[in-house]
Amino acid sequence: MPAYQSSSAEAARKAVAARLRELRLDAGLTGQELAVRCGWNKSKSSRIENARTPPSDADIRAWCDACYATDQAHDIIAASRTADSMYVEWRRLQRTGLRRLQESRIPLYERTRRFRAYASHVVPGLFQTPAYASSLLSVIGRFHGTPDDITGAVQARMARARVLHAADHRFALLVEESVLRHRIGNAETMAGQLGHLLSVMSLPAVSLGIIPLGTDERCMWTLETFNIFDELRVHVELLTAQVTVTAPSEVALYVKAFGELRNLAVYGADARMLITSAIAAL
Repeated sequence: MPAYQSSSAEAARKAVAARLRELRLDAGLTGQELAVRCGWNKSKSSRIENARTPPSDADIRAWCDACYATDQAHDIIAASRTADSMYVEWRRLQRTGLRRLQESRIPLYERTRRFRAYASHVVPGLFQTPAYASSLLSVIGRFHGTPDDITGAVQARMARARVLHAADHRFALLVEESVLRHRIGNAETMAGQLGHLLSVMSLPAVSLGIIPLGTDERCMWTLETFNIFDELRVHVELLTAQVTVTAPSEVALYVKAFGELRNLAVYGADARMLITSAIAAL
């Protein structure tokens, strides 16, 4: 595992341990008193509190109950699960290539009823054309040195995009105007992708907003690309990893950020004008 991934996961585990320690201190309990209330020995409390042993869901519930903080258990359990799984998808990407990763995400998109995406670098995968996806995934595969399975990966990504036509699904997409100007592939590929956005924005289940370049007095700074699945989880895309966020308080922050960014965007005819201008610039 790359050092960044290892250190980040360790930091997340330590953050969970620190929250549990704060609960104990706020409750005025010693480690021994907490252990007695939970029905385990003191060494277990110490190992959990010092991030040497990851707590189970049951451990966290018992800890919170003992500290009169039952209402915080759900949030801490979610944070603990995130710490354990935040880089699983990335390790799979490195080990087996891109196709399996794309296929593994299809069920998540199928069960998500409200999907929100913010893109600051490239068009999100759900809204890509085959040519654009092929160009982008080829660059990603070369950079990360993954097995060459681009054709299968593109096919899986296109299969995932079928949810755009599924009943009871809603999609809100926000992109920075720079995404329209940053060329992936050749001019023909990029023109095809921009034309596809014009088609996609006409779908009744899709809302496409574009944040213009040079927007005055932005109330929200440019963020990393992220996807919100209902209000249950967020995928944040970094250079080194995809971070999965499931703690309700953190998911709520991304939902809030999406709302702030949405207020900066233009829609309808104004959005189409920005897209056609980008096509003309090619």
